[in-house]
This record gives sequence, C-alpha cells and structure tokens, in this order.
Amino acid sequence: MQNSKTPSAVGRTERWTRRPAGSTWGDFGPDDQIGRLNLLTPEKVLQGIAEVTLGENFCLSLPLNLPGGNVLSPSRHPPVLRPTVIDNKIRMNHRLSTENERATDVISDDLVILYTQYSTQWDSLAHVGHQFDVDGTGKRVAVYYNGFRADVDVIGPSSVEDAGAIDVKMTAQSTSTAKALGIERMAEACVQGRGVMIDLHAHFGRERVLVTHEILMNILRLDNVLIEPGDMVCLHTGFADMLMQMGGTPDPELVHTSCAVLDGRDQKLLDWISETRLSVLIADNFAVEALPANESPGHDHCALVPLHEHCLFKLGVHLGELWHLTPLANWLRSHRRYRFLLTAPPLRLPGAVGSPTTPIATV
Repeated sequence: MQNSKTPSAVGRTERWTRRPAGSTWGDFGPDDQIGRLNLLTPEKVLQGIAEVTLGENFCLSLPLNLPGGNVLSPSRHPPVLRPTVIDNKIRMNHRLSTENERATDVISDDLVILYTQYSTQWDSLAHVGHQFDVDGTGKRVAVYYNGFRADVDVIGPSSVEDAGAIDVKMTAQSTSTAKALGIERMAEACVQGRGVMIDLHAHFGRERVLVTHEILMNILRLDNVLIEPGDMVCLHTGFADMLMQMGGTPDPELVHTSCAVLDGRDQKLLDWISETRLSVLIADNFAVEALPANESPGHDHCALVPLHEHCLFKLGVHLGELWHLTPLANWLRSHRRYRFLLTAPPLRLPGAVGSPTTPIATV
C-alpha cells in the first residue's frame, strides 16, 4: 500500500483522463482526498515543534457567533443554541429530583444549529469545484479536486424544501453529504505543523489593498520571511480583529472596503502558491481573495473565485478563513519571529464541506 504522505506518479482513474493544467490531480495517488496536506509529514510536525521556545499558546478562533448578522454572506447565519428535550422535559437546569426525589443532580444539555462556514473555518476540497472537460470530449462536467463528481461523490437534495435550516415542522435528517473530499478527511490528516505568518497589516493597516505577486514578494523580502514546502501559511490583514471590535454588529460598508486581500486574478501569485508547495493557505479575512474578483477580459468561461479554483480545485490546498490572527501576529513581530507551531484540525463531521475550527498557535 502506498504511503499517503509520499507523492506517487500521476495516476489516471475512471473519474478523469485529463486533468487541469498545473493541478496536482493524481500526484498523491489516484484516489487522494487530502491534497497538499500530504506535505504535512512527521518532519514538518517536528519543524513546528522546534519553533516552540516558551510554551505560550494563542487561540486563533473568533467567537463562533461573529462576525454577527449576515452582511458578509447572506446565506450564512450565526449559530443557534437550544436545549435538548427528553420525555417532554427541557434539559436545561433540569432537576433530576423531579424524577427521583433522592437525586441532587442538575442537568444541562444543548444542541446547536451551526452554519459550518459562518465564522473561523476551514474549506474542504468539496467546497468549490468547477465544470471541466475531464474526459477530453469537449464536454464540461461538474467535478471537484482529483475528479470527484458532483451528484455522485458530492450529493445534495433536488428540492429547496430539503435545504436550509430545519423548522419545527421538518424531519431532522441530513439531505446532503460529501462521500468524497468531506471535511472529515482533513480531520483524519491531523492538521499540525509549522505555521508561517505574513503580516500584511503591518504594512498596510486597514487600507483596502489588492495584493499582487509583486506586492507580496516585496513584503516577504522586507520581513525576511521564507516559505518552504509543507508550511502552513497565514495572512494577517487585521480584518478579524476589526470584526471583534465591532462586537457582533458589523458595519456593512467597512467589511467590504477594509483590509488587504489577495488578487486571485494575478497568475504570478497563483503560480507562487503552486511553486512554494505550501500545504494550506489561511487568512483572517472573509475569503482570502478579493470578492468579487477583477474582471477577466477575453475569457467567456472562468472562475468567479479564481484563487479558490486554483487552491481547492486544482492543487488540493485547503483554505482557512476568518481566523483571529492579530494577537499572534503582534507577538511574533515584537519578538522578530514569523514561525510557530500550528495545530488546527476541523470537526470530524463526515460529509460536511466546511467546518469551524479552533486553531492553536504555540510559540
């Protein structure tokens, strides 16, 4: 059996005979579902551990009820907490003495209605796919990383009545699942290794800057930051810290006009992501890249989220969004460091296409 951490020769499968240009499809085996996480080898974990000198930890998650409201993404809403029920009794501050007079226990038990990509999150490789001619016939079909198929490997309901949040009249049952590329594959990969901070906020503050390859390379030179294969790259823009200060009531204008974002239309920038062989790409902003992306002249058919296409669909690079990086970034800069141990698994929730995470950085 091939070691999942060792790239193999490109393997074609029944799912595809033609892969996107510049993709890693087949590089880690014909049925690979974790992409560049294969580069988080034991050696990369040891490199991360070697960065720990004080044992001080940083929580990199926003409270999961932030940003607040739905001005960032109209389809996503804050979590809803409710108590569970048993025998028509509410399990919140429930005195067991009502059932057994000798009992002194008081029980609280709850459930959550959770939009998996509302706050600090990971995108799974089933989050964004594309219509691509995988068979070389000239016909585009809907596929995800490594050729896994929409409606076969990633399944959703046909009726809108079977989507969205459940109300009291609905049956509580799952109606969608990623049979392949689900977020549980990321969890099983034990997401831990060496994190690298690129501090865009230190150079631009909260100015809305479209970061091109040229701009990014200049910052790496100024800050003496080196990216090596398998590194978990974090982009600090100050956006999540701004959300924290807004206290759950985000300003609709500021959230769309503040802080640096990557230019997903810059091919040199996308090539840099490929060439560095970074394992994951993380930002404290809404989508890592600018939304909407710049127009793409001369292309009738193109991705509206080109960096997502490049990372999730072509390379198998998971994206982290809305991480709270400011306290860590400030500490690293004040200590003239940029590397740290990063531990950041998602929920092991089979079939989900995204997940909250509570990442921990250790320095």
